[in-house]
Amino acid sequence: MKILIIEDDIKIVNFLKKGLKEESYTVDYSLNGDEGIYLASTNNYDLILLDIMLPVKDGMEVCKTLRSSNIQTPIIMLTAKDSIEDKIIGLDVGANDYLAKPFSFAELLARIRVQLRAKNTSDIKLKIADLELDLLQKTAKRNGDNIVLTAKEFSLLEFLIKNKGRVLSETLISSSLSNIDEMNLSNTVNVYIYRLRNKIDKPYEQKLIKTVRGLGFKICDE
Repeated sequence: MKILIIEDDIKIVNFLKKGLKEESYTVDYSLNGDEGIYLASTNNYDLILLDIMLPVKDGMEVCKTLRSSNIQTPIIMLTAKDSIEDKIIGLDVGANDYLAKPFSFAELLARIRVQLRAKNTSDIKLKIADLELDLLQKTAKRNGDNIVLTAKEFSLLEFLIKNKGRVLSETLISSSLSNIDEMNLSNTVNVYIYRLRNKIDKPYEQKLIKTVRGLGFKICDE
């Protein structure tokens, strides 16, 4: 799942990026409102974390612009303004939730899970053959066995299952898993595919991850 952070404090951005990546989320970020609107309008995000006090355009204007453009991505506002009036204004312009700084990262994760669950319950769990992926709990099971995955392995498996039966090139895989500030992931796609195969295919008779020579990879239960 992919999250956009729109926040002008780079220390907070780096803190959030680190924590969210450890939870298997892919993260993009913007340091001002204008760029945030552009990224949210041209990419598919599962959730947006939006600061109110932003340069160029503030968070209220960003939220209002996105909603007027019919972008319904869940938005959690993060702000030092914690008065009831400010919360009401934020919710009225289209935010889904409002969290005052300083906040507990554990609470933020819980609020993210609530918004993702409400966004589309049917997308919480993915399944192919006897392999199951829970996107909120960040767990993977095959034939009832728990499979321990790293954050990047989990993201790769999620992308494969969401595109099951489709041949995915290394370039497409790397671009979907990379953050906009990362450029070298394409060199490691084969490594992650190898690691995934060892965990979800090698111990089982039915192999799910296929190599399509010269084209890329796919996951299927045929």
